[in-house]
Amino acid sequence: MDERREMDRSRPLPPRDERIREVADALGEPLSWQLLPDGKTVREAQLPSRRRVIECVEELRGVLFPGYFGYREFGRQTITHHVGAALERVSQVLALEIAHAAQYTAGQEYGRAYADPQDVGRIVDEFIASLPEIRRLLTLDCRACYEWDPAAFIPEAPVFCYPNMLAMMNFRLAHELYVRRVPFIPRIITEHAHNITGIDIHPGATIGESFFIDHGTGVVIGQTAVIGDRVRLFHGVTLGTKNFPLDEATGRPRKGYDRHPIVEDDVVIYAEATILGRVTIGARSIIGANVFIARSVPPDSKVFTAPVRIGKRKDDLLVDA
Repeated sequence: MDERREMDRSRPLPPRDERIREVADALGEPLSWQLLPDGKTVREAQLPSRRRVIECVEELRGVLFPGYFGYREFGRQTITHHVGAALERVSQVLALEIAHAAQYTAGQEYGRAYADPQDVGRIVDEFIASLPEIRRLLTLDCRACYEWDPAAFIPEAPVFCYPNMLAMMNFRLAHELYVRRVPFIPRIITEHAHNITGIDIHPGATIGESFFIDHGTGVVIGQTAVIGDRVRLFHGVTLGTKNFPLDEATGRPRKGYDRHPIVEDDVVIYAEATILGRVTIGARSIIGANVFIARSVPPDSKVFTAPVRIGKRKDDLLVDA
């Protein structure tokens, strides 16, 4: 390999424009796409624009919490006009991007029925209609953050500057599109928050009211996880899958089945706990830090690792205190 590299370096390079043409021809060759799933090549249908989707999300922050995000120069008399104009802009852009996503996957078999391109108008209307309920849920999430975080002294602070609230805004918006079978866009929205906060929530997860993630960095919540009301998670918690059964036809991991934990109401899960598989954490349970769980836990349980031994040093030996 090293000898071949040395030989390549010793050969004179063709002019730059010729080299660029050669590389462009190689990258544009349809056969160079054959390693993609299903052997996809360049297609006429367009993918949605990540930039425009995120711009919609940023504008929706100002719709959900006017004055906290985006344009702020309005009063009570003009807020309805401001919100209405923003919703009109978002509806138009989102309709176009959802249409691109639906057309790209139309007629393809991915193991999951995606939205029909003819349903785009209905999807956008239903999504816009869901915003008051999304705001209600986010307000409860914000209140839970203020009540349960001793470092939160200002009630409005969580919605304005806490990472868990940014992640939950994106998740709750994305989830409404996910349940309507919109491809690509829900994951774009949640991955945008993941990149900023380190909180990885799949748009397919189901999360109840008054949800609070303290600190947040490193939290992972899988696609089929179900979380009840008033649940608290700390940083590094994983609600993941235990194994990947293979599909008999393809020999690859199966898709679309329930494989993540169920966390019932009023559960607290402390930092770095890992819960894997379709297990149930019973209501009002407390899961300690660094615990690994792969089986169900009954309600009102406390699960902790072995207690740490604390003692005093004496001649380099640990003596129980």
